[in-house]
Amino acid sequence: MAGDGTIGKACDVLDQVASFARPVRFAELLDDSDFPKATLYRFLQSLTNQGMLSYDPDRQTYAPGMRLVRLAHAAWTQSSLAPIARPFLDALSRETGETVHLAQLDSSQVLYVDKRNAAQPVEMFSQAGKVGPAYCTGVGKAMMAFLEDEALDRAVSQQSYHRFTDKTLASEQALRDDLSLIRSRGYAIDDEEHEPGIICIACPILTAGGRMLGAISVTGSTERMDFNQLEAWIPRVRHVADQIGVEAQAWRFPESRQLASSDRMQAT
Repeated sequence: MAGDGTIGKACDVLDQVASFARPVRFAELLDDSDFPKATLYRFLQSLTNQGMLSYDPDRQTYAPGMRLVRLAHAAWTQSSLAPIARPFLDALSRETGETVHLAQLDSSQVLYVDKRNAAQPVEMFSQAGKVGPAYCTGVGKAMMAFLEDEALDRAVSQQSYHRFTDKTLASEQALRDDLSLIRSRGYAIDDEEHEPGIICIACPILTAGGRMLGAISVTGSTERMDFNQLEAWIPRVRHVADQIGVEAQAWRFPESRQLASSDRMQAT
């Protein structure tokens, strides 16, 4: 967070508290922190005083505060695709009977902003609000494939290439080859690359000018389907992604003026 000063450091502490996904004690935070004890305590006190964190004196634990919850709700409503996409996701989930994801890129990672469970749910990593890798998930690859060159280079360079399964794309070249294929055919797949037994198809959500906004996917389990069955839904998923893109462009989406200007320039 060099260059972001105190605000950047405070955000680091918020991220750290949130990463535990449960109330956390000071000693646990200190063991996992780069800050000295006094500095970490000062940030925790300031964030608590501002309502960004809450402190339970009986358990002596910190957790995200209600002010942070209000801000998160406002961000979900105003800055994510979720409110626009909701009716489309509902319809797609009912039609396919499978799990449907909506995602956006966050610092070259996948942020799941919404999810609809299958008629027969299967346990998997993804949950709304959770961050996952981009290089080995359908939505992640679908989004990266349609980034502009500079943003793509940055995103590719920031992937970890950890091998989750035998099918994980574990090198930059393997990822770039797959992204080139995705751009040519218009959709991505996850063939058990992130989780064993989990497969998916994903399509990017684009503006009329081709700017990438996010991605949607339909996900299934190899226990009850194969790729032939899943890929039959590609035309429908692509159509839904296009519908969301049209709605998002008409909505007051972040950078809407810049998006509209860019799209007009490309159209002329």
